[in-house]
Amino acid sequence: MIFGLFGAGRRNTAIIERLHAAVVEAARRPAFYTDLGVPDTFEGRFDLVTLHAALTVRRLRALPDPASALAQDLVDALFLGFDRALREMGVGDLAVPKRMKTMASAFLGRARAYEAALLSGGVDELETALARNVYGASGVVSPEARRLAGYVRAASAALEAADFAAFEGGRPPFPDPLATEEAAR
Repeated sequence: MIFGLFGAGRRNTAIIERLHAAVVEAARRPAFYTDLGVPDTFEGRFDLVTLHAALTVRRLRALPDPASALAQDLVDALFLGFDRALREMGVGDLAVPKRMKTMASAFLGRARAYEAALLSGGVDELETALARNVYGASGVVSPEARRLAGYVRAASAALEAADFAAFEGGRPPFPDPLATEEAAR
């Protein structure tokens, strides 16, 4: 289903394109890389796109239909974008499927970890998941991971307050990463 997004009969292609662009734009905010210490690498960018997409999909799945279909279409669009990025980086045609399988597994694992951490309400679980996935640190939670966890909690709350129209319009309410940090102080 990943590559069936733009096939005949899809009426929400424009909606998905706007929503996908908004997720990627939120993940590319310079503050994540300059102030919150996320590595400005393919992996770091993948982790932030995954984080923002997981939060968006989480909210869409909680909304009434047709939101869950929109969530699946967003995931399909993300992986189409990942495929293009790999090919633009020069990854060979034979290696792309293997890399895509690895990325799909990573996406799913991260989405589940963030969902579990947000549902538990525990600060440590979210910080630990972010430290491991985004910063590559196991057992050590850096100040940057704590700051990113504050952003994730604020983003999750903002998304939970949003209605379907915000997503349909391609405007998920991701907060400014630095403003959420200032509010937490």
